[in-house]
Amino acid sequence: MPRERWSGGDDYEAWIGRWSRKVAPRFIDWLAIPSDTRWLDLGCGTGALTAAIIERAHPTSVVSVDPSADFVDVAARLQTDERVRFAVADASALPVETGSVDVVVSGLVLNFVPDIAGGLREMRRVVTPDGTVAAYVWDYAGRMDLLRRFFDAAIAVDPGAAAHDEGIRFPICSPQALRDAFERAGFTAVDVHPIDVPTHFRDFDDYWVPFLGGVGPASGYAVSLHPDAQAALRERLRATLPTAADGSIDLIARAWAVQGRA
Repeated sequence: MPRERWSGGDDYEAWIGRWSRKVAPRFIDWLAIPSDTRWLDLGCGTGALTAAIIERAHPTSVVSVDPSADFVDVAARLQTDERVRFAVADASALPVETGSVDVVVSGLVLNFVPDIAGGLREMRRVVTPDGTVAAYVWDYAGRMDLLRRFFDAAIAVDPGAAAHDEGIRFPICSPQALRDAFERAGFTAVDVHPIDVPTHFRDFDDYWVPFLGGVGPASGYAVSLHPDAQAALRERLRATLPTAADGSIDLIARAWAVQGRA
């Protein structure tokens, strides 16, 4: 399996970040957290969720962390609000005191945490006794269409691509699995909610070229292929994507959101 690269903020934005920025505001609105609260954004990436917190939740403060120093640099460049503090850290050791934040959120990260139960315990540690912990992940096995169609095409061309399929690799990314994980971690009032956003591609290249940036699992798989295999995958996608008469492609990106009280 090719090593997954989590750097290159511009490549990430062109590939997935642009769609994450559509999900994040809807996630914040669904949480409906009161103003003037303290937030922690775990796995902030290039800052989509942090930006939505600032714009829609009116927080007192936000601590935004990510294990990728490159992503943290990009996020800090894009978000200069003085209420935000960025740090390089991961779910195993959050850089805040016990019970020091009111809300912990994580966007598109939970499935990549090696020890999900341990990560949820750490999130629960840092939140206040009646605080909220919440996350969202892509519906890889279902309606995260741009990735689902990619791997369906890849597996049709090369059955071995199933080893890279995020829909298979990440069983946590389903409503019941998310609910079960939060309840096992001791959270109460657990709720799971779908968030669908449209993903409009002006033409096939607008869909395909971002996969050549090499960031993350699907893109990393695409760039690892021999040129002939990559061409076969590209043409399989060109033949199977729902393309309008003007060449545009309209898909859906679904995320599953979950929240619980500590």
